[in-house]
Amino acid sequence: MSTIEYSQDVKVPIRVAYNQWTQFETFPEFMEGVESVKQHTDTRATWLAEIAGVKREFETEITEQHPDERVAWHTLDKPRHAGVVTFHRIDDTTTRVTLQMEYDPEGFVETAGDWLQIVRMRVQGDLRRFKDYIETRGSETGAWRGSVPPQHAGDAVPRADAPLPGTGTPSPRPGTGYPPPTQPGL
Repeated sequence: MSTIEYSQDVKVPIRVAYNQWTQFETFPEFMEGVESVKQHTDTRATWLAEIAGVKREFETEITEQHPDERVAWHTLDKPRHAGVVTFHRIDDTTTRVTLQMEYDPEGFVETAGDWLQIVRMRVQGDLRRFKDYIETRGSETGAWRGSVPPQHAGDAVPRADAPLPGTGTPSPRPGTGYPPPTQPGL
């Protein structure tokens, strides 16, 4: 298992940085190798990416999310990785975005890529491109301000159309185009 940690200061308020990070379908615009992200529910997405020269499709699950603080995830299949992105207010106009990730390279090509620090360099580049992306825009493309409580093994995934606490208002991510789930327990 390999670990990466990297921080990048961005010249936008914490709310703007966090809000943009919740717009997973925009990740291909600043993440190298990410071809598409399809948001299915508040906590599930399918990614199509090239990792160390190998094309992979995988599903991720948000395991914890709190506005302006953190987004934690893990994959549900291979390639195995998990991590957390945290947001730290430096001042009214600057936010430190910190990514911590663990991943398990698979096969010779990915192991060689890990040894050569290719994934680490890609993550650093992705955060620098996120900085350029959000600073150039000056505002977020959308936002999801709901929370996902910490998940534990065996817990059910919260329904995407469950009301925000105390509001009775459904909480689907705006702008993702996915329909609310209709099956119980999703």
